[in-house]
Amino acid sequence: MSNTVQAAELKRASDLWSRTIRFFTALARKASLANIIDATDGRIIGFLLHHRLLRAGILRLLGRMLDRFLENDPSNPRAVRAQRVTMGRALLSSIARLFSAAQGKQIISEALLQRVIPGLMKTSRAGGEIGKKFRQQFGENPPGFLTISPTRNCNLACVGCYANAVVAPQDTLDFDVFERILAEKKELWGSWFTVISGGEPLMYRSHGRSIFDIFERHPDNFFLMFTNGTLINEENARRLAALGNVTPAISVEGYEEQTDARRGKGTYARVLKAFQTLQSYGVPYGVSLTAFRDNAHLIGDELFGRYFDELGALYLWIFQYMPIGRQQTLDLVVTPEQRLRMYRESWRAVTQERRFVVDFWNSAEASDGCVSAGKPSGYLYIDWNGNLTPCVFNPYSPVNIAELYKEGKTLNDALQHPFFKAIRAWQKEYALDRTPDKKGNYLTPCPMRDHYADMLKMLKEHTPRPIDVSSEEALHDEKYQCGMREYDTKLSGLLDPIWEKETLAPERR
Repeated sequence: MSNTVQAAELKRASDLWSRTIRFFTALARKASLANIIDATDGRIIGFLLHHRLLRAGILRLLGRMLDRFLENDPSNPRAVRAQRVTMGRALLSSIARLFSAAQGKQIISEALLQRVIPGLMKTSRAGGEIGKKFRQQFGENPPGFLTISPTRNCNLACVGCYANAVVAPQDTLDFDVFERILAEKKELWGSWFTVISGGEPLMYRSHGRSIFDIFERHPDNFFLMFTNGTLINEENARRLAALGNVTPAISVEGYEEQTDARRGKGTYARVLKAFQTLQSYGVPYGVSLTAFRDNAHLIGDELFGRYFDELGALYLWIFQYMPIGRQQTLDLVVTPEQRLRMYRESWRAVTQERRFVVDFWNSAEASDGCVSAGKPSGYLYIDWNGNLTPCVFNPYSPVNIAELYKEGKTLNDALQHPFFKAIRAWQKEYALDRTPDKKGNYLTPCPMRDHYADMLKMLKEHTPRPIDVSSEEALHDEKYQCGMREYDTKLSGLLDPIWEKETLAPERR
């Protein structure tokens, strides 16, 4: 070994030792989170989390910090604060299970430990200053993230697909526009988290570039990629591991029977293969499940055990079917009674089993209700044609990002559109600006799904463009609108008394 190489190795070892001392000193002194972040190195994180006793100590400390942060929230009822604490604890427990499962295997890629985790911690800290500037200008916090569907192109044709995805390579977000969006949200919002949906993201192609080029060129973003899993092979898993800043959420509908019935015969077997491949390369992954009327009964401990304990999922998202997209129909929507049962089962998994299970509707207590329309810490959605909509499940767009850029405008200009502002005003009036004993029901948080009459008024007042034929038809279909309103009436009749009894009444006492 040459003297130059030896000197470099000694310098790296010395730097790691120095950071280790700073890290433990910061913890011992109960330093601020900022000082702890400054002392953080991915190799230190890896060392701590791979050793059982050290991992337990660090996670216990983080749990206490989380408890203090979430419990100190006088704007929410005590019952809601407790739910938020248990959700945070479930996330920490999932991380602990991930590392405790190592047993000599590569569970987490080195890229995630050495580059991405410390980078994201520092980036999120820097985002605090950007958020301060945003508040001074607009009077509220910026959105926390974007969901982007860069392509409608897909190799499957699932029943009830919200995006009506097909083999459609022409419906693709321009790569340069895609890049500018990611750069802007970091610059203007301090946002480091991005959700990628579709279509099938692994089929994205623009100017000879793929979704991997996006991941590679934005290492300071962490990406949650929703994928059907059928295109995850050895090469793709290897690239994801090397990048370290992506976690795939793979779609299922329950077990093999339900998944293959919706997605095509043999799909579930390919999903299981994807799990094995990702695990072998150390890529953390989760599951995304769409709940329909005919599979909602499966959601419970047996299903959760299958994916968390047997198949190694880190998290599980539940998206209840919305009557939009391909062959939209109210007949597939979960009933109010099923929704209540799913609510009980998902929160039981969180509170008792410490599983990180998040239902896009039933977990609204953890997110202060609806997170759409650029709500502070919430998100906006951008589709493959550049249409900005309040939410993945609200297919009406008042502005197009490519058109905004041609006019010299930015994401902040989009945020200030009256349609998005009207929805944020609804969110405030419904719950955010209310006192804890008068909060609107977080069990029915969605203006599009649970308060359709209110959303229809906003749609007619601000006339955003429908992004597809199905959403255009819904605006003129009296039967559809009547069915949505009837569903909401039944839902509130079932869930409002529960919210009153379990959340508001104890708060008043």
